[in-house]
Amino acid sequence: MLETIELETKPNPTAAVIWMHGLGADGNDFVPIVNELDLAGAPGIRFIFPHAPTRPVTINNGYVMRAWYDIAFGDLEGNTRKADEKGVRESQAQIGQLIERENSRGIATKKIVLAGFSQGGAIALHTGLRYPETLAGVMALSTYMPLAESFALEATPANARTPLFMAHGTHDPVVPYAMGSSSRERLQQAGYAPEWHEYPMQHSVCLEEVADIGRWLTGALA
Repeated sequence: MLETIELETKPNPTAAVIWMHGLGADGNDFVPIVNELDLAGAPGIRFIFPHAPTRPVTINNGYVMRAWYDIAFGDLEGNTRKADEKGVRESQAQIGQLIERENSRGIATKKIVLAGFSQGGAIALHTGLRYPETLAGVMALSTYMPLAESFALEATPANARTPLFMAHGTHDPVVPYAMGSSSRERLQQAGYAPEWHEYPMQHSVCLEEVADIGRWLTGALA
């Protein structure tokens, strides 16, 4: 089981958000954002911020850091090289364990949102749309679809209508805007209806985006 940080907005929460950080960060990265979200109309939410495992990352010269999967040179340039499938699927299984733990604590899968930024957002998309039970929503920030070539075969009917929130900075130098927008287009072609937002920013989160996230989360968990 992954180590996590937890924050509850009300006692005895009835909903959960499992929020994955980006490459090289840890679960602390998005904890401060909870207090900035307007969740006045939302139920009590348990925010869960897991720490990714540590592993050597090729694009950073093999330096060991927290990462949901390995990234090599060229992986973020839109070429056809496959992502680190073993790492992606290991992380998928670990997030599945966290969903099951919330189920054991009384929170139904249909009241759980998978969220993530950058690499964490890639895992949220990958895991959420393949999960066998219906989730409350999937939120993917400044990211893209990994293992997109297997998506059509592995996507589950349970989450074909699950609310999707996707956002990207138009000046992102880390995960190019085109990777995010092409992932959105792929989802649209497959019959999904992602709610898409773009902001004049780089690889980050802005105040306008925080407001949009709060509104979307409140609706998804209503």
